[in-house]
Amino acid sequence: MRTLIRLILLALLVPLAAATAQQPMRLSRADATAAAADRGPRLALARADTARAGAQLLSARAFPNPTLSAIYTKDIPRYHVTAELPFDFLTLRGTRVRSAEAGQLAARYRFAFSRELLALDADTTYTRALAAQAHIALSRRDAQAADSLRRIAIARRAAGDASDLDVELAAVNAGQRANIAAADSITLVSFLLDLQSVMGMASDRVAIALSDTLAPPTAMVVTSDTAARGADATLQVASAVATLEAADLTVRLERRSIFGMPGLVVGFDAGDPTGDTKGLLPTVGLAFPLPVFNRNRGPMAAAQAERDRATAELAITQVETRGAIVRAARERTGALARLTRDSLLVTSANRVAAMSLAAYREGAVPLTSVLEAQRNAREVLGQYIDDVASALVATATLHALTRTPSPERQP
Repeated sequence: MRTLIRLILLALLVPLAAATAQQPMRLSRADATAAAADRGPRLALARADTARAGAQLLSARAFPNPTLSAIYTKDIPRYHVTAELPFDFLTLRGTRVRSAEAGQLAARYRFAFSRELLALDADTTYTRALAAQAHIALSRRDAQAADSLRRIAIARRAAGDASDLDVELAAVNAGQRANIAAADSITLVSFLLDLQSVMGMASDRVAIALSDTLAPPTAMVVTSDTAARGADATLQVASAVATLEAADLTVRLERRSIFGMPGLVVGFDAGDPTGDTKGLLPTVGLAFPLPVFNRNRGPMAAAQAERDRATAELAITQVETRGAIVRAARERTGALARLTRDSLLVTSANRVAAMSLAAYREGAVPLTSVLEAQRNAREVLGQYIDDVASALVATATLHALTRTPSPERQP
C-alpha cells in the first residue's frame, strides 16, 4: 500500500517539477545589469588586462638577484669568490615602480569602464525587449480590434448596409494585423536571447521573462554644457591620463638606464700553497656599467613613441568622450520632449479611433475612415513606445559615460 502511494505521488510530482523547471525566470533590470557586469563573457578580457598590469607591478617591485662568481687561477691566491649586488634602489627602481603603478591604475579604470559598458549593453537590451513586449501588446490589441471590425463588416453586409468590398478590406486588414503580431513576437524572442547572451547565459532557448515595465525615466537634469564640463573626469579619460603618466615615467626610466645599475662587489680570495697568506683575503669594490656599445637608444625611442601615442589617445579620448556625453544628453532631452507631445497625441488618437468605430457601426462613416483612424492611433502609440525606449537608452548611456573613478588611489 505504501509503495502504491509513493508511486502515485511520484507520478503527480514529476510532471509538476518538469513544468516548474520549464517556466522562465523572472528577471528585473537591476538583476540583468548586475549579472552582465559580473559574469559577462567580454569581462574576461578586462580581467586579464588588469591581471597583467598587476604582474608588471610585481616585476617592477622585485629586487635584482645578486651575482655569485667563483674563479680559479694559477696565480696566488688561486681561489676567488665574489658576489655583486646591483644598486637598483638608488637609480631605477622608484621610477620603474611608479610607472607600473600608473599602468595598473589605468588598467583598473579600463576594467571599471568595461563593466559599465557591459551593464549598459544589458540595460539597453532589456529596454529594447521591454519595447518589443509593449509592441506585442499593441499589435495583439490591434489584431483583436481588426477582427472585431471584420465581424462588424460581415454583420453590416448581412443587413445590407455594407458591400463585399468592405468585408474583403476588413479581412485583409485583420490578416495584416495578425502578421504584425507574429513578427513582434519573433522580435521579442530575439531580444530576450540577446539579453541572455550578454548576461553569460545559454541563448539556445528563452529562459527569462521581464519583470519590469516600460516607463519614462526619472528626472535627471543634465545640460550639454554641464556634461561637457564633466567629461574630463570620467573613467575613460582618467584611464588615458594614467596611461600617459605611465608612458612618461617609462621614458624617464629608459633615459636613466643609459648608464645601467652600479653594484657593490664583495668577496674573498683563498688558496695560497706557499702558506705565506693564511685565512681569507677580503675583496670589496664597485661595479659601473660603461655605455660603450649600447646607449639604450632602441628602448628610449620605443618609450618616446609610446608616450606620443598615449598623448594622442588622451586627446582623442577627451574629444570623443565629450562628444558622446553631449550627444547622449541631447538625445535624452529630445526624447523627453517627444514623450510630452506623444502623451497628448495618444489620448486624442485613441478617442478618434473609438469614435470612428462607433460611427461605422451606425453607418455614419465608411470603412476607410475607421482604418485610417486605427492606423493613426497605432502609429502614435508605437511612436510613444519607441520614444520611451529612446529616453531610457539615452539616460543609461549618459549614466555610463559620466561615471567617475573612485577617489581612492590604491597602489
